[in-house]
Amino acid sequence: MPAALGALVLAAALGAAGGARAQGAEELEALRRAIDDHRERVAAFEREGRALLDVVEEMDRASEALARDAERARAEGERARRRLVELEAESRVLERRQSATREALSTRAVALYKSGEPGPLRILFAAESLPELLHRLEVLRLLLVRDRELILRYRWQAAELETTRTRMSGAARERDAAAARFDARNLELARERAAKRVILGGLRRNRTRERQALYELEAAAKVLEETLARLGDQGGVPKDRFDAAGAPFTSLRGRLEPPVAGELVAGFGRVVDPEFGTETFRKGVDLEADEGTTVRAVADGAVRYAGWFRGYGKIVILDHGEGYFTVSGHLAEAQVTVGQRVTAGDPVGVVGETGSLSGPRLYFEIRRGGEPRDPAEWLRE
Repeated sequence: MPAALGALVLAAALGAAGGARAQGAEELEALRRAIDDHRERVAAFEREGRALLDVVEEMDRASEALARDAERARAEGERARRRLVELEAESRVLERRQSATREALSTRAVALYKSGEPGPLRILFAAESLPELLHRLEVLRLLLVRDRELILRYRWQAAELETTRTRMSGAARERDAAAARFDARNLELARERAAKRVILGGLRRNRTRERQALYELEAAAKVLEETLARLGDQGGVPKDRFDAAGAPFTSLRGRLEPPVAGELVAGFGRVVDPEFGTETFRKGVDLEADEGTTVRAVADGAVRYAGWFRGYGKIVILDHGEGYFTVSGHLAEAQVTVGQRVTAGDPVGVVGETGSLSGPRLYFEIRRGGEPRDPAEWLRE
């Protein structure tokens, strides 16, 4: 694991050294600081048995930063690729124009060669009158102007083509650098997730730490309960904030569409540890879903919280009126903001494994104030 973390720091340093823009450099510096902090937390966890939930959250935040930088690299690479395609098309047009100019110059060169050095003089002396002489002088002048324009045009086209080819080389370098950065970030992201799995695997083999993690999760659940109770005490969202057509939440019992189409893998209620006989109470359920699956609002409501929450990773809390709230946790991404109104079926986030000790899944709660309700009694089967 330390090797993976060292590689992660090295990748961030290489990215910063690549000549990123000021904003990109600041973001990479923030990423480096987060990784350094995360490395210290992991080392402290291994050395001192520090709080597991803090370590998991730091790893999840580092993974999020890596994924975000990988996405930026992908977007930059795509923009560079599009620029390269455009410049290649521009280059082909310029080459055709230069070829046409070259052909015209070649034709004039052949004509001048055939006429020889005294050619223009023969043309002038062949005139039989003054008006004809003046006319032939004008024709020769126009030919000289035309020849000069052809030469200047050829030189300008050559310079423009060279500039375009230089820009093409730059776009190709940007594309290749972005692709390399994308690959490096994805590699480090995979290593970071593997390191998290190692920690969690060790947790299951260490009963003392497993029990400590259980106490931490209970404490986190208590904080979430207090948060929801506080939101309820604040009065919730007035009924007139919801659509007139929206049904009261209490009338939807047993008829709510699940937030994701997934099997229930951990239920609501009392849980007894088979080895120690200790008892805990699960206040929500875990729904199986692939990472990246869209999480949807089960009913009309308003967003009261969207962000990180210790023990649950990224969560979204929706206020559905009448004191009822739903909580969606372990999200990879929250797609709503505090104060935003949503209707049933609207996307609110994406399934992930932030804060999860069991891999990608959706943690889902229904609460009336701080009191939990069994989601299985509310969700449509």
